[in-house]
Amino acid sequence: MINRKRILALMAGMATVLVSSFSWAAEELVIYSGRKDKFVEPVVEKFTERTGIKVLLHSGESTALLNKMQIEGKRTQADLFLSNDAGNLQKGSELGLFQPLPGSLVNEVPANLRAADNSWVGLSARARVLVLNKNAKDLDWVKSVFDLADVRLKGRLGITTSANESYIAGVTVYMEKAGEEKTESWLEGMKANVDGQVFNKHSKIVKAVANGQKDIGLVNHYYIYRHFAEHPDASIEIRLPDQEGMGVAWNVAGVAVNKHSKQQALAQKFVEFVVSTEGQKIFAEMNREYPTVPGVNAAAEVPVAGSYKVADVPMAKLGERRDATIDLIEKVGMP
Repeated sequence: MINRKRILALMAGMATVLVSSFSWAAEELVIYSGRKDKFVEPVVEKFTERTGIKVLLHSGESTALLNKMQIEGKRTQADLFLSNDAGNLQKGSELGLFQPLPGSLVNEVPANLRAADNSWVGLSARARVLVLNKNAKDLDWVKSVFDLADVRLKGRLGITTSANESYIAGVTVYMEKAGEEKTESWLEGMKANVDGQVFNKHSKIVKAVANGQKDIGLVNHYYIYRHFAEHPDASIEIRLPDQEGMGVAWNVAGVAVNKHSKQQALAQKFVEFVVSTEGQKIFAEMNREYPTVPGVNAAAEVPVAGSYKVADVPMAKLGERRDATIDLIEKVGMP
């Protein structure tokens, strides 16, 4: 597999466009990928082995790549867009950048995990959970993400910067289920508890909780298990917050076919593979996420899908309500 990368930075709300030249060959696809290569390459390599179709990964930040596709228009070399966030996928759909996929190709994926018009499809899901230090005292009362606003957690809480895509997606779910007023109050409380000290990566939150620098953190579930893979004796535990009956917030990574791709049939072959049982196992197990196709098991160490309640918010809402969510975050002034 040939792999060429270009790192895109999103500055002042605009994508920096990097002009790239690819050597075009028959039976070859270009994917604009918002996921780290190490989590995509295994499924890409198996796809190439199965089909003989080469894949070029053009990697960067999902939002920047989406902007790049929009600016390039018909000139783009992207055949597919792979994002780690349903919000970006739905935004791309609303911008008319994607070619809807045949229902026969994606109907195995539940309707709430893909676009209403099948212009994108979710491939793997992650849960917003709490990570706790086992030695921390007086945390039995924390049952919900809304409890993170309690003054008893001042200086003890770890959260990411509010620019994090999973953070934004989670806030959208809570707004949809609990309303804007309660969500705003929650953000205000967390802002006071962290006093401007936030993390730029979920992995750093898990490490800080494991080291006792923080007692509790809000993260995507798989970062906890990645930490356990390297530190099996870490003094941390996962807590699946019920949110007073609403369930755990989910987000999905997914894929879409660029409507300007001149290789629609080949691009659909890639989608067909990543929603197949084989592709789902490779993609989800590598990331320790949940396969979106029912009946395909996640990695053995993660909580079993169906063993806890998931908030019934369609993933498309993460894009449809994204601007309103960002407006609320900015209103509160979250760091």
